[in-house]
Amino acid sequence: MSTPGIIKIEDYNYPLPDEKIAKFPLEKRHMSKLLYKKGELLQERKFIDLPQLLPKNSLLVFNETKVVKARLIFKKSTGAIIEIFCLEPVEPVSDFQLAYQQKSPVVWKCFIGNAKRWKSGTLEMEFDNNGNTNKLYAQKVEQLSEGYLVSFSWDNNDLPFLNIISNVGFIPIPPYLNRKANEEDTVRYQTVYAEHEGSVAAPTAGLHFTPKIISELKNYGIETDKLTLHVGAGTFKPVVSETIATHKMHTEKVVIRINTLKHILVKLNDPIIPVGTTSMRTIESLFWMAVKLHKGDSSFAVEQWDPYELIVESNFTSAKALTLLLKYLEENNIEELKGETRLMIAPGYNFRIASGLITNFHQPKSTLLLLVSALIGDNWKQAYDFALTNNFRFLSYGDSCLFLQH
Repeated sequence: MSTPGIIKIEDYNYPLPDEKIAKFPLEKRHMSKLLYKKGELLQERKFIDLPQLLPKNSLLVFNETKVVKARLIFKKSTGAIIEIFCLEPVEPVSDFQLAYQQKSPVVWKCFIGNAKRWKSGTLEMEFDNNGNTNKLYAQKVEQLSEGYLVSFSWDNNDLPFLNIISNVGFIPIPPYLNRKANEEDTVRYQTVYAEHEGSVAAPTAGLHFTPKIISELKNYGIETDKLTLHVGAGTFKPVVSETIATHKMHTEKVVIRINTLKHILVKLNDPIIPVGTTSMRTIESLFWMAVKLHKGDSSFAVEQWDPYELIVESNFTSAKALTLLLKYLEENNIEELKGETRLMIAPGYNFRIASGLITNFHQPKSTLLLLVSALIGDNWKQAYDFALTNNFRFLSYGDSCLFLQH
């Protein structure tokens, strides 16, 4: 397969008026519209219809990552406002789950808003902890090519970092909403099944699900499973180059339990439908992790162009790939596959595991739109035109799509 670097991003542009962008969530999660596309069929439905629209014996794969209050607002004595956006842990550990349990001090990779007003010195803020006043401090350690290393410390060593940011931070709603996060966002910019803290953006396809819909799936013979991909700020990064050849995909951490791998292996001959582009990229990354493992690379790290550059033997099927991963994990007494992916799914990509997708409507000229096009081809234009004409709500708090290949 050749690298799709010659793809012109302008071909994945479309007009998106501001009034089509959903600035707030609907009152009820499941009452969003659902764009249903199967083959040539294109219909407007309600999300509540989803269980009856899914192919029988399907497996839905959810991303159970949880959005953290990653935006910290400091006010300098001069009155300048400095915003620190925590992206990923660096010291003393880089594993998200462990990082949130660390005591003072910790170092994180961050974006800094208004950085020119913070040349040096320590920022501080007071916060209330069960009636006691504590202080959080921030110091710039180093400037990186993208962002900064920032050291955080606090004066109560009984408190882990998660307690700190839960106390003082704000939910990082998408920048294109052009508004401040409110109390409602704390609940609604989170899936009902969110479990593992680590994302700075929600896997928004899952925002429409309610416990009632999830339980109803069983009545229609639909199986479910979960994995974790911690969504990074790079998900909002637009493609600014003329072609995608020079666009640098962001790295995101993934965690998949061994039982989930076994479930996917058993269901390979049935429709496997990821809920969201994050779940899609995770399950497709499994195949390429296995290809690299077969070649002696056990890093479980998928690079941007791996699917287009790695040579895959004709008899190396998806079943063989998953079986190889399971064998490695079991022989090494590993219960969870932990890895990272920069996978770029673009037109020309050959899907190895997924055969459909539940997703929202994505920004023009985004890698997420390229992923949709890889699945349904140029029909994405017809689908998006239909949605714009029929007043669907776009982007994170917007309406949903069910795209089936067959």
